Amino acid sequence: MSATLIKDVKETFIKEFKTEPLLIFSPGRINIIGEHTDYNDGFVFPAAVNKGIAAAIQKSESGNSTAIALDLDSTIKFELDKIKPSKEGSWENYVFGVVAEIQNKNKVIGNFNIIFKGNIPGGAGMSSSAALENSVVFGLNELFDLGLTKHEMILISQKAEHNYVGVNCGIMDQYASMFGIKDHALHLDCRTVASNPYKIDFENHQLMLINTNVKHSLSDSAYNDRRSACESVSELLNIKALRDATEADLETIVDKVTPSNYQKALFVIQENNRTIKAAKAIEDNDLELLGALIYQSHEGLSNQYKVSCDELDFLVAQAKKNKHVLGARMMGGGFGGCTINLIDKSEAKAFAETASKAYKNEFNNECSVYFIELSEGTHIVKQ
Repeated sequence: MSATLIKDVKETFIKEFKTEPLLIFSPGRINIIGEHTDYNDGFVFPAAVNKGIAAAIQKSESGNSTAIALDLDSTIKFELDKIKPSKEGSWENYVFGVVAEIQNKNKVIGNFNIIFKGNIPGGAGMSSSAALENSVVFGLNELFDLGLTKHEMILISQKAEHNYVGVNCGIMDQYASMFGIKDHALHLDCRTVASNPYKIDFENHQLMLINTNVKHSLSDSAYNDRRSACESVSELLNIKALRDATEADLETIVDKVTPSNYQKALFVIQENNRTIKAAKAIEDNDLELLGALIYQSHEGLSNQYKVSCDELDFLVAQAKKNKHVLGARMMGGGFGGCTINLIDKSEAKAFAETASKAYKNEFNNECSVYFIELSEGTHIVKQ
C-alpha cells in the first residue's frame, strides 16, 4: 500500500469537502496461472499486490454526490436517483455501476463524495477496474451500514463491470482484490468462489512483471467474443461450463465447431488442468515444473486462444533465452499489458535491463519493470 497515495486523497478530500474522510485501499492483482478460466467456472491463481487504488469517501450534506478521479483531474456530480451509464470508456461508469447494483439489491445509500487515485499502471492487466469497484462498494458499505458481506460486495463489483462497463468478466479480479492475503496467492475455484491460500516463498526466485506499455484496442470486444465461444461449446456438450469438459469430450463435437473455437475450448480445458498442477508444484516446491506450466500457458494463450500480441510474445521469447527465467507468460485479458516472469532473484535486475534494451530496439518503445509484493485485500486504512 502506498502512504503517498493515501496522503494525497486525504488532503485533497479535506481541502475540497472540509471534512475527514473514511480511507480505503483496494489492491490490484497478479495471476500466476489460470487465464480466461474464471468465466468458464475453472481455477485461477491470483494474488493481491501492493499497487492499487486509494479512496477517500464520506457522506455528502449537499443534494448530490461527487466523484473525483485525481489522476485524471476529472470531476463528476450526479444524483443517485438518476444513475445511468455514461459513454463507453468513461471512468465514472465504474462508480455509477457499483451504485446502481447496490440499489438493485434494495439497499439504501445517501449522497456521498469520493476522491480516488491509483498507482496501478493503466492497461497493465492488473485489474485497476476491480480495485476501483471494490473501493467504492467497500466504502459505501461502511458509510451507510449496508451489512454486505465481502462475497456480496464482489458480486456487485462484477455486475457493475458487466452492466455499466460492458465487459463480461469472471469473478477472479474482484475476488483477488477483495480477499487478498499478504505474502499469499489464492488458488480460487471460480464455481464455488472459495479459495485455498498458498504462502508464496520461492526462496531464491521471485515474480517480476514486465509491462509492454501497449494496449491494443481489440481487447474488450475480443474478450466478450471468446467468452461467447466458450459458452457455445459448453451448450453443444450439454454442460454448465468448460470446467466440466475433458479433451475426450471435446473430440466428440470436433465436426460441429469451427477449428478456431475448438482450439479455444481446448486451451481452456488444458489451462484449467495446468492451474491445478501449479498448486501441487507450489506445494512440492517444484519451481521447474511451475515454470514449465507458466511457459505452456503462454503458448496456449498465444497460439490457441489468440489473445497475445507481438510485444508480449517478444518478451516471453526473451525470457526463454535466459536460463535464469524458469517461466514467463502474458497475464490478464491480453492484447497488451504485462508478462509475469519467475526468475532467479540474483539475475532479475540484469534480465530486466537486457529485455528492456531488446524491446526498445525491436519496437522503439519503452517497457516497464515492476517488482511487486503480495499484499492484503481491500481494507480500511486506519488514521
